[in-house]
Amino acid sequence: MTKRINTNEITLPPDAIKPKFKENAITVLQKRYLTKDQQGKVTETPQDMLWRVAKTVAAGELMFNTNAPIAQLAVDFYEMMAAFDFLPNSPTLMNAGRELGQLSACFVLPVEDSMESIFEAVKQTALIHKSGGGTGFSFSRIRPHNDVVHSTKGVSSGPLSFMSVFDCATETIKQGGTRRGANMAILRVDHPDIMDFIKAKADLTKLNNFNLSVAITDEFMEAVKVDGEYSLINPRDGEIVKKQNANKIFRQIVKQAWLTGEPGIVFIDRINAKNPTPQAGMIESTNPCGEQPLLPYESCNLGSINLANMVASDKVDFQKLGRTVEKAVHFLDNVIDINRYPLPEIDRVTKRNRKIGLGVMGFADMLAMLNTPYSSPKATEIAEEIMHFIDKKALDYSIALGEQRGAFPNFPESVYGRQNPSAPVRNATRTTIAPTGTLSILAGCSSGVEPMFAISYIRRVMDNTEMVEVNPVFEQVAQENGFYSEELIRKIAKLGTIQGLEEIPLKFRQVFETAHDITPQNHIDIQSAFQKYTNNAVSKTINFGHDATVEDVKDAYLLSYERGCKGITIYRDGCRANQVLSTAKTEKKSEGVEAVPPVKRDRPRSLVGKTYQMATGCGQMYVTINEDDSRRQFELFNFVGKAGGCAASQCEAIGRLVSLAWRSGMAPEPIVKQLIGISCHKPAGFGAQKVLSCADAIAQAVRQHMEAISGKTDSSMDEGAMSFGACPECGGSIEHESGCCVCHSCGYSECA
Repeated sequence: MTKRINTNEITLPPDAIKPKFKENAITVLQKRYLTKDQQGKVTETPQDMLWRVAKTVAAGELMFNTNAPIAQLAVDFYEMMAAFDFLPNSPTLMNAGRELGQLSACFVLPVEDSMESIFEAVKQTALIHKSGGGTGFSFSRIRPHNDVVHSTKGVSSGPLSFMSVFDCATETIKQGGTRRGANMAILRVDHPDIMDFIKAKADLTKLNNFNLSVAITDEFMEAVKVDGEYSLINPRDGEIVKKQNANKIFRQIVKQAWLTGEPGIVFIDRINAKNPTPQAGMIESTNPCGEQPLLPYESCNLGSINLANMVASDKVDFQKLGRTVEKAVHFLDNVIDINRYPLPEIDRVTKRNRKIGLGVMGFADMLAMLNTPYSSPKATEIAEEIMHFIDKKALDYSIALGEQRGAFPNFPESVYGRQNPSAPVRNATRTTIAPTGTLSILAGCSSGVEPMFAISYIRRVMDNTEMVEVNPVFEQVAQENGFYSEELIRKIAKLGTIQGLEEIPLKFRQVFETAHDITPQNHIDIQSAFQKYTNNAVSKTINFGHDATVEDVKDAYLLSYERGCKGITIYRDGCRANQVLSTAKTEKKSEGVEAVPPVKRDRPRSLVGKTYQMATGCGQMYVTINEDDSRRQFELFNFVGKAGGCAASQCEAIGRLVSLAWRSGMAPEPIVKQLIGISCHKPAGFGAQKVLSCADAIAQAVRQHMEAISGKTDSSMDEGAMSFGACPECGGSIEHESGCCVCHSCGYSECA
């Protein structure tokens, strides 16, 4: 049991610095982080929250020294956070000093090939999600579908069927209203069901609570290079099922990623080659965003240093960075001991290895402050230099802590213990580059090691008022150099980039690049540079333009392997939707081809059709699809909610537009692709029956109608579906960043 420590007598000095949270950050804090009473009223200030966290974590010193000066340490921790030099992961900010007391973000649970193990893992997942954590699983030990089950003389349903069970359980859990559940599902590339796993999210209405990654082996990659075969192995008995052409599987992975952004890949042999505790077990899975490989029942607490605050006089302030690294490692090591783990197994395994994950945010801001383009070779050099420094400082301080408190218990059998037994390392790993979607909003900086997602963007507040946000570094530069104006900022918000704007001097256009202004190779350059000196892995999304080809994605996958990355996640702009709305992009008409205007057909006096009942968050919807004599779709009517209500009027508008399109000759498939997967704040159902919005319900009804006519399922209509659409909390735009879907307007994160 973790020792409980009373910190009520420790008070914050009146001259302590006050955090300067922006309005957007205040909104996020009030919704998710600050303590509330039973009526939901906020009962603490942002300053109170940081002090609550600081004194709780500082009190962990008393476990090693009952006379420790924890009051001063608490102030040090507080000021580090209040200045936005460092912030811990969200569960620590939410739960430190509160009844729940669960402070870790990342967990991995084992899933063995038995019904008992599978459903024990489902129960444990529920407890972890309830406490605010995310979970990762490898389903590679489950025997393939149609394999023999000796106890019943039946056949196995395979790993994908059990993944659906986990997905439904996650959908049900609200995590106390602060964080939604998130999962990572990994399957080895040599599992017999690998092709089904790769295609699992071709239907984007399924497995919405999972990120998927294929565990790629070195054997597989070597076979890809020579267009050779590799073995598919039944995990039940270790027997080779058959030989498979590696490029056939690799092409399918690439194609599916091009279509939907998933699955990602993790290079599992490379991860285990860097496993610091091989005697304690092999690593099979990661946390939901892929940056934290963990053993079964391990957890890891993360935190990020704000690099934007580590620049002084146009240079990196390595002295301040070094001091911040030491305090952050001290902070995170204390968290391990004061944490209240959701399972006793997690408590035991976590403390055997004492892994922490110190990372960074604000890297793109730092580059801008150093007048360095993200896409330049100089940026790659800075990334290596910064991370090398952080990694070395973190290791040195971990050894210093080990000399005071003792090495992690598995140290004698670890890589470190065998190499240098006289240097008692306190933490088996120290560094991780995690996604910082919400933390970067709180700190007012760019996210993780990603490029700036936008120089300026429109934020919608609670009353639907639009406010224009601008990157603070760009704003300062623009004002200092005389080209700042409100008109320019709004123009940038609409365009999504400053490239091509001649009113901005070229040297600043070169420096302030956004995610889509740079090439996939530039993304991989930065990821591999950080990975070189990161113990765990790097959470990063490799962005592609909408016109990128499957071959472009393939080249990126191969390059990431060659560059030493531990995994890769790609996202092609608009791959989950045919982008009804886009930023400053319109389709060009084909040159030399005369457009034939559509002709609207007259309506006959009578038509024949079918009506479909769909459950939506606004109530039962009834969708009627009428056809003409040639069995072509002619018109669509729908009824939902009370007449005159907002939902009813919007749905009527959709019905009229769909009817107009059909009467003008448009096929139903493009309409389904445009509407399917659009989400709102009131989804209904779960699993295969999940309806994300009224628009999604209409699309699903049309698809059911088409499948009833053809007698077969047409998954091609799903290829353009959005799994996220608008932000379900504020209606703002969703960005795919660091392997997750996040909203920079309000801090919502699909991966928690």
